[in-house]
Amino acid sequence: MALVAFFLGLAIGIGFWLCWQAWLYKQLGQLVRSLPAERKFNSIHSSRNLENVDLGQDRSQESVFVQPALPIVSRLRRGISLAKEHQQNLEIQLETWQQLLQVAPCGFLMVDEENQLLWCNQQARDLLNINRWEPGQVRLLLELVRSYELDQLIEQTRHRQQPSQQEWVFHPTYPNTQAMGGARALTLRAYSWPLPEGQVGVFLENRQALVELSQAQDRWVSDLAHELRTPLTSIRLVAEALQDRLQPPMSRWADRLLPEVNRLINLVQDWLELSQLEVDSSNKLRRKPLELRSLIVSVWHSLELLSEPKQLSLTYSGPDSLWIEADESRLYRIFLNLLDNSIKYSPPLGAIEVEVNLLPNNDAPKLVEINIIDSGSGFPESDLPHVFERLYRGDASRTRHSASSPDRHEALGINTTGSGLGLAIVRQIILAHRGSVQAKNHPETGGAWLKIELPYGEGIAPQVTAEG
Repeated sequence: MALVAFFLGLAIGIGFWLCWQAWLYKQLGQLVRSLPAERKFNSIHSSRNLENVDLGQDRSQESVFVQPALPIVSRLRRGISLAKEHQQNLEIQLETWQQLLQVAPCGFLMVDEENQLLWCNQQARDLLNINRWEPGQVRLLLELVRSYELDQLIEQTRHRQQPSQQEWVFHPTYPNTQAMGGARALTLRAYSWPLPEGQVGVFLENRQALVELSQAQDRWVSDLAHELRTPLTSIRLVAEALQDRLQPPMSRWADRLLPEVNRLINLVQDWLELSQLEVDSSNKLRRKPLELRSLIVSVWHSLELLSEPKQLSLTYSGPDSLWIEADESRLYRIFLNLLDNSIKYSPPLGAIEVEVNLLPNNDAPKLVEINIIDSGSGFPESDLPHVFERLYRGDASRTRHSASSPDRHEALGINTTGSGLGLAIVRQIILAHRGSVQAKNHPETGGAWLKIELPYGEGIAPQVTAEG
C-alpha cells in the first residue's frame, strides 16, 4: 500500500514538473518569437528603418536567425545577443548625433515632460550661460536658465504639439556682481520641436550680430542723411537763383533740377524724422486734447488741389465729436499721408471712406478704431507683408502713379513723393501713440484698407501687422 502511495505521489510530482516545463517552454517560445529576426537587425545598418517590421507575427521567422534544430535556450541566447548588438548600434548612433550637434553652429537643448534638462550642446551652454550642469545630470531648466520666453515657448510647443519659434532679448544671470560687469544681453531666436513622451527639443540662434549690424546701418544712414541736408539746401538755393536769371532755353535745366533737389531734401527729411521717432518716440510726443473728426476734415480740405481733378469725395461715418489725447502735428501727418495715398490710387469719381468706431471696453484701455478705405485696386498680395517697411517699393505701376503730380504736391507742401518712407513714418507715429495699424484689402470694395487703433485711455501694447 505504501508502495502504491509512493508511485502515485511520484506520478503527480512528475506531472506537475512536466506541466511546469511545458509552461516554461511556452513562455520561452513567446519570448523568442518577440525578438526581432537577425535579418531585421541587419537591416538597421542598411536602411535604419524599423517602422514596418512585423515583430514575432509568424513562427516561421524563427528559422531566419537560428537553425531549426537548435534548442529554445540557444535561440533565446542568440536573440539576446542580437538585442545587445542592436542596443550598441543605437548607442553609437546617439553618440554620433551628439557629436554632430556639438559642432553645429547653433545651440540645441532637450527637456523632458517635467521641463528637466536632458541634454544640451556647448553652443547652448554658452548662449544661455549654463555653468552648473554636466552631461548625465537631470535638473530643472528653470534652475539653470531664467528666461520666461524660453519656458513659454517650450510649454506652448508641448501643448500644441506643433513646431514654434520665438525671438527675444535674453539677459543672462550671474552668480556674483563681479561677473555681472561683463554681462551682455543677447537677441536670441529659438525654434522648438515636439518630441515623443512630452519631450521638447529647442534650437537656439544668436541674432545679436544681425541686430547690431542693422542698428549700425541705421545710424550710418541717419548720419549720412544729416550730413546731406546742408549741401542739398545750398544746391536748392543755387537752383532757385539760376531759375530767375537764366533765359530760355537754358532755364529749363534749372526747372528740371529744382524738383529733383526738392525730392532729395524731402527724402532726407523723412528719413531723419523716422530715425527720431524710433529713438524713444513716446517721450517726444506733445500730447493734447484734439477733436478727431475736425482734424480729418481739415486734412481733406488741404488736399482739395489733388482730389478736385478726379472729383473724389470723402465719406465720414462715426461720432460727430470724439476727443482724444494725441500729438496733433503727428496725427495730422498720419492722415495726410494716408489720404494722399488714397487720392493717388482711387479712380476718377471714386469715393474714400473714413469710418470711426469706439471699441468695447471690457476692462481694457479704451480704443478708437479708424478705417480708411479707398476705391482703388488695393494692395498686391505680395506687397501686404512689406508695406510698412522702409524704402519698400511695390508694383512698378503704383510707383509711377505715386509721382505723377509732383507739382501739386510741392504746392501743398506734401513730402509724399514716393520715397518709400510714408507708411513707415505712419507706422512709427502710431506705435509712439501706443496704437496699432494693419494693411488689408477691403473684401467688398477691393480697395486698400488701412485700419488704425489708437487709445484714448491709458497704456496699450503696440502691434503692427499686415494681412491679406
